[in-house]
Amino acid sequence: MRLSLAALVLLAGAIATPAGAGMPVHTFSIVARDSLTGDMGVAVQSHYFAVGPVVPWAEPGVGAVATQSLVEIAYGPKGLALMKAGKSAPDALAELVAADSGRGGRQVAMVDTRGGVAAYSGPKCIADAGDEVGEQFSAQANLMANVKVWPAMAKAYRAAKGDLAERMLQALEAAQAAGGDIRGQQSAAIVIVKGTASDRPWADRIMDLRVDDSPQPIAELRRLVTAWRAYRWVDRGDSCVTANDLPGAQKAYAEGARLAPDNMEIVFWEAVGLFSVGQEDAAMSLFMTVFQREPRWKELVPRLAGPVGLLPNDKAKLDRILAADRTNESLNKKQYR
Repeated sequence: MRLSLAALVLLAGAIATPAGAGMPVHTFSIVARDSLTGDMGVAVQSHYFAVGPVVPWAEPGVGAVATQSLVEIAYGPKGLALMKAGKSAPDALAELVAADSGRGGRQVAMVDTRGGVAAYSGPKCIADAGDEVGEQFSAQANLMANVKVWPAMAKAYRAAKGDLAERMLQALEAAQAAGGDIRGQQSAAIVIVKGTASDRPWADRIMDLRVDDSPQPIAELRRLVTAWRAYRWVDRGDSCVTANDLPGAQKAYAEGARLAPDNMEIVFWEAVGLFSVGQEDAAMSLFMTVFQREPRWKELVPRLAGPVGLLPNDKAKLDRILAADRTNESLNKKQYR
């Protein structure tokens, strides 16, 4: 029986990899806790397909873990379980490393809800490899182009302004600028959870974004984070409309559209929100933009009136909206932005 080249490569890898060595997920990552909000997270990039389900682990009210190199994925859930049981990040990591016969090839970092942080880089991690632990964060990397990568991450994180997502993104960007993974780029991910768990777990997991396969995964991850922010502003605008906070709704919708000006769905819902609160001229300019670029949105307009109540149940007003792309109304979006 003749084996394909791919099968031979997989077979050779299976023979050459000792028990407990784990899969080779060589990468750079950062785990961190925001001292102001208590939020905790992990951001990672690797020349490895779909790094998101493997390296970053986080649980609200518990901590965050990055497990990589010749990775033992169990460090993620086991580390979280130990911290949930009351162990600090350093104690949890020490316990797992001590019990791991394949620890020489592991690289792991953890942070807990109190800001305790620890990192381990085994002696069998492929060079260049190392970690730098700072105040409530750790940057770690292996199979890097040079030894400047993880110090560059730490320096960038310390100097960065903004929320936890922004600071971790800047750390990833600094790692890549310093040389990054010697093999190049492929996938990236970011996970952020709240420092305190509630009875609303869907709200406690703040961000969970992944780029599984891309020539520029960090840039794509930043684009996704920006889109995430835009949609959160839209959500805020919807909440303001529900609470009859019309100025708040207008401001929130405008900010969402500013962050994602080419996203016609966001622009459409901003227009709906404005029209529904009496800002009809401002809304018409936006409807015009949407309908000219993506006419299919016109079909939704009548469905938002009547019992739905998102637009007035007024035929004249609905006809005016539907004709937005055919009118020459002199409107200036700057008047309300």
